[in-house]
Amino acid sequence: MLLEVLGSAVLGLILAWAAARRLSHRLPARPLVYSTGVAGALFGDFVTHSALDPGSTLLSLLGAAVISAASLSLLLRPSARLRRRSLTA
Repeated sequence: MLLEVLGSAVLGLILAWAAARRLSHRLPARPLVYSTGVAGALFGDFVTHSALDPGSTLLSLLGAAVISAASLSLLLRPSARLRRRSLTA
C-alpha cells in the first residue's frame, strides 16, 4: 500500500510537471500546480482504493491519474486570444 501511495504521488508530480511545461502561460505559479497535481493524485488513489478492493493497484493508479488531471484542469485560465470585450464595455 505504501508503494501505491508513493506511485500515485509520483504520477501526480509527473502530470503536474507535464502540464506546467506545456501550458505554463495558462497556469498559476508552479508550486501551486505541483501541489495540486500531487494532492489530486493522492485523493484519486484514496477514492479508487476505497471504492474497489485493495488488490487493484493498476486501477487505483488510473483513478489517481484521472483525478489529478481533472484537478489540474481546474487551474487553467483562458488564453488571451479567447477574451472578448462585452458589448457594454
